[in-house]
Amino acid sequence: MSYSFHLPLNSEADTQQLAQVIAQYFTEGVIYLIGDLGAGKTTFTRFLIQQLGHQGSVKSPTYTLVEPYNIQDKAVFHFDLYRLNDPYELELMGIRDYLDTPHALFLFEWPSKGGDEIPTADLTIEILKSEDELSRQTTLSFQSEALLKALEQAFQHA
Repeated sequence: MSYSFHLPLNSEADTQQLAQVIAQYFTEGVIYLIGDLGAGKTTFTRFLIQQLGHQGSVKSPTYTLVEPYNIQDKAVFHFDLYRLNDPYELELMGIRDYLDTPHALFLFEWPSKGGDEIPTADLTIEILKSEDELSRQTTLSFQSEALLKALEQAFQHA
Protein backbone atom coordinates (compact mmCIF):
# COMPACT_ATOMS: atom_id res chain seq x y z
CA MET A 1 0.00 0.00 0.00
CA SER A 2 1.25 3.50 -0.83
CA TYR A 3 1.28 6.20 1.80
CA SER A 4 1.62 9.95 1.58
CA PHE A 5 2.48 12.29 4.43
CA HIS A 6 2.32 16.09 4.30
CA LEU A 7 4.45 18.11 6.66
CA PRO A 8 5.32 21.80 7.05
CA LEU A 9 8.98 22.48 7.78
CA ASN A 10 9.18 25.87 9.45
CA SER A 11 12.77 25.66 10.65
CA GLU A 12 15.99 23.70 10.37
CA ALA A 13 14.97 22.02 13.64
CA ASP A 14 11.88 20.63 11.87
CA THR A 15 14.09 19.36 9.04
CA GLN A 16 16.44 17.78 11.56
CA GLN A 17 13.52 16.06 13.33
CA LEU A 18 12.31 14.67 9.99
CA ALA A 19 15.81 13.33 9.29
CA GLN A 20 15.86 11.65 12.72
CA VAL A 21 12.63 9.78 11.96
CA ILE A 22 13.72 8.81 8.42
CA ALA A 23 17.09 7.55 9.71
CA GLN A 24 15.27 4.98 11.85
CA TYR A 25 13.52 3.48 8.82
CA PHE A 26 15.93 4.05 5.93
CA THR A 27 19.45 2.79 6.43
CA GLU A 28 19.37 1.23 2.97
CA GLY A 29 17.34 1.68 -0.18
CA VAL A 30 16.67 4.61 -2.49
CA ILE A 31 15.48 8.08 -1.49
CA TYR A 32 14.53 10.73 -4.06
CA LEU A 33 14.76 14.38 -3.02
CA ILE A 34 12.70 16.69 -5.22
CA GLY A 35 12.49 20.48 -5.01
CA ASP A 36 13.69 23.73 -6.49
CA LEU A 37 17.13 25.19 -5.88
CA GLY A 38 17.38 26.24 -2.26
CA ALA A 39 14.40 24.17 -1.12
CA GLY A 40 16.42 22.28 1.49
CA LYS A 41 17.29 18.95 -0.17
CA THR A 42 20.97 19.13 0.78
CA THR A 43 20.14 20.40 4.27
CA PHE A 44 17.88 17.39 4.82
CA THR A 45 20.59 15.09 3.44
CA ARG A 46 23.21 16.59 5.77
CA PHE A 47 20.97 16.00 8.80
CA LEU A 48 20.16 12.45 7.65
CA ILE A 49 23.79 11.47 7.06
CA GLN A 50 24.76 12.94 10.45
CA GLN A 51 21.86 11.12 12.10
CA LEU A 52 23.14 7.86 10.59
CA GLY A 53 26.41 8.46 12.42
CA HIS A 54 28.69 10.46 10.10
CA GLN A 55 30.99 12.72 12.14
CA GLY A 56 32.55 14.96 9.47
CA SER A 57 31.17 17.56 7.13
CA VAL A 58 28.61 16.66 4.49
CA LYS A 59 29.50 18.20 1.15
CA SER A 60 27.11 18.87 -1.70
CA PRO A 61 28.08 16.75 -4.73
CA THR A 62 26.85 19.38 -7.19
CA TYR A 63 30.09 19.27 -9.19
CA THR A 64 31.23 15.71 -8.48
CA LEU A 65 27.74 14.15 -8.96
CA VAL A 66 28.30 11.72 -6.07
CA GLU A 67 29.68 11.91 -2.56
CA PRO A 68 30.27 8.50 -0.95
CA TYR A 69 30.20 7.89 2.81
CA ASN A 70 31.12 4.85 4.87
CA ILE A 71 29.17 5.08 8.11
CA GLN A 72 29.65 2.26 10.60
CA ASP A 73 30.52 -0.15 7.76
CA LYS A 74 27.45 0.98 5.81
CA ALA A 75 27.71 2.59 2.39
CA VAL A 76 25.77 5.80 1.74
CA PHE A 77 25.89 7.54 -1.64
CA HIS A 78 24.62 11.09 -2.07
CA PHE A 79 24.00 11.94 -5.72
CA ASP A 80 23.20 15.43 -7.00
CA LEU A 81 22.14 15.17 -10.63
CA TYR A 82 21.43 18.88 -11.15
CA ARG A 83 24.35 19.39 -13.57
CA LEU A 84 23.69 16.19 -15.50
CA ASN A 85 22.99 16.84 -19.19
CA ASP A 86 22.10 13.29 -20.22
CA PRO A 87 21.25 10.25 -18.05
CA TYR A 88 23.83 8.24 -20.03
CA GLU A 89 26.55 10.30 -18.29
CA LEU A 90 25.76 8.23 -15.18
CA GLU A 91 26.68 5.07 -17.07
CA LEU A 92 29.95 6.68 -18.16
CA MET A 93 30.79 7.65 -14.57
CA GLY A 94 30.26 4.05 -13.43
CA ILE A 95 26.95 4.31 -11.59
CA ARG A 96 26.52 0.52 -11.83
CA ASP A 97 29.51 0.09 -9.50
CA TYR A 98 27.76 2.21 -6.89
CA LEU A 99 24.37 0.56 -7.39
CA ASP A 100 25.90 -2.91 -7.02
CA THR A 101 26.91 -2.10 -3.43
CA PRO A 102 24.85 -4.39 -1.18
CA HIS A 103 22.66 -2.89 1.55
CA ALA A 104 23.60 0.68 0.62
CA LEU A 105 21.56 3.85 0.99
CA PHE A 106 21.23 5.98 -2.15
CA LEU A 107 20.08 9.59 -1.96
CA PHE A 108 19.26 11.25 -5.29
CA GLU A 109 18.73 14.98 -5.64
CA TRP A 110 17.15 15.95 -8.99
CA PRO A 111 16.23 12.29 -9.78
CA SER A 112 14.26 13.28 -12.89
CA LYS A 113 17.59 13.95 -14.59
CA GLY A 114 18.68 10.33 -14.00
CA GLY A 115 16.10 8.75 -16.30
CA ASP A 116 16.19 4.96 -16.37
CA GLU A 117 19.79 4.90 -15.12
CA ILE A 118 18.72 5.16 -11.48
CA PRO A 119 16.57 2.76 -9.47
CA THR A 120 13.00 3.45 -8.38
CA ALA A 121 12.59 5.24 -5.05
CA ASP A 122 11.57 3.55 -1.82
CA LEU A 123 10.90 7.01 -0.40
CA THR A 124 10.26 10.25 -2.26
CA ILE A 125 10.55 13.55 -0.42
CA GLU A 126 9.29 16.62 -2.24
CA ILE A 127 10.11 19.98 -0.66
CA LEU A 128 8.33 23.13 -1.83
CA LYS A 129 9.34 26.63 -0.72
CA SER A 130 6.66 29.03 0.48
CA GLU A 131 6.24 32.32 -1.41
CA ASP A 132 8.19 34.18 1.27
CA GLU A 133 10.76 31.31 1.33
CA LEU A 134 10.59 31.16 5.13
CA SER A 135 8.91 27.77 5.36
CA ARG A 136 8.61 24.58 3.34
CA GLN A 137 5.78 22.19 2.55
CA THR A 138 7.00 18.63 2.35
CA THR A 139 5.28 15.59 0.90
CA LEU A 140 6.68 12.14 1.57
CA SER A 141 5.58 9.12 -0.49
CA PHE A 142 6.48 5.59 0.63
CA GLN A 143 5.24 2.03 1.25
CA SER A 144 5.94 1.51 4.97
CA GLU A 145 3.02 1.62 7.40
CA ALA A 146 5.54 1.66 10.27
CA LEU A 147 7.11 4.84 8.86
CA LEU A 148 3.66 6.42 8.56
CA LYS A 149 2.94 5.71 12.24
CA ALA A 150 6.36 7.06 13.28
CA LEU A 151 5.83 10.26 11.29
CA GLU A 152 2.35 10.71 12.73
CA GLN A 153 3.68 10.23 16.24
CA ALA A 154 6.70 12.50 15.77
CA PHE A 155 4.70 15.28 14.17
CA GLN A 156 1.39 14.87 16.07
CA HIS A 157 -0.80 14.16 13.04
CA ALA A 158 -4.10 12.39 13.51
